[in-house]
Amino acid sequence: MQPLPHVYTVSAAGGASGEVSLTAVGVPRLMSAAPAQFDGPGNQWSPESLLAAAIASCFLLTFRAVARASRLTWQQLECEIEATLERAEGVTRFTRVVTRAALTVPQSVETHLCEQALTKTEHTCLVANSLNCARELQIRITRVPVTQKTPELEVS
Repeated sequence: MQPLPHVYTVSAAGGASGEVSLTAVGVPRLMSAAPAQFDGPGNQWSPESLLAAAIASCFLLTFRAVARASRLTWQQLECEIEATLERAEGVTRFTRVVTRAALTVPQSVETHLCEQALTKTEHTCLVANSLNCARELQIRITRVPVTQKTPELEVS
């Protein structure tokens, strides 16, 4: 890892209505729009869904590092984020984030090691740590025989 601080620069451009173009050096352009809950089209990434995606991605990437440092053998992690947006203390903000982590491991891996690694991940996820809201971690561990191949995730 490079020494801190790290600086991330993203640009947004758009007109009076319609999509917003998000750009950053070295990555593909991403289009964004208001979510259906804010009368947007509901068929594109929104700032709200991008925030939840950032938490999910950060959680998985952080888990990779934690598992590697812990020498935890694992096959797959699926992470679902449920982020609740509401009016609180006079402002609209995210008040709660529930992280549902489903970890697939070989049968020989002990449950408490998985739970320790996932809990450490939740406590060290830098995106989630940057938010001022309640957080909850829900863990599901699935064991598979060492010879069994993990099913492929469907990508739509």
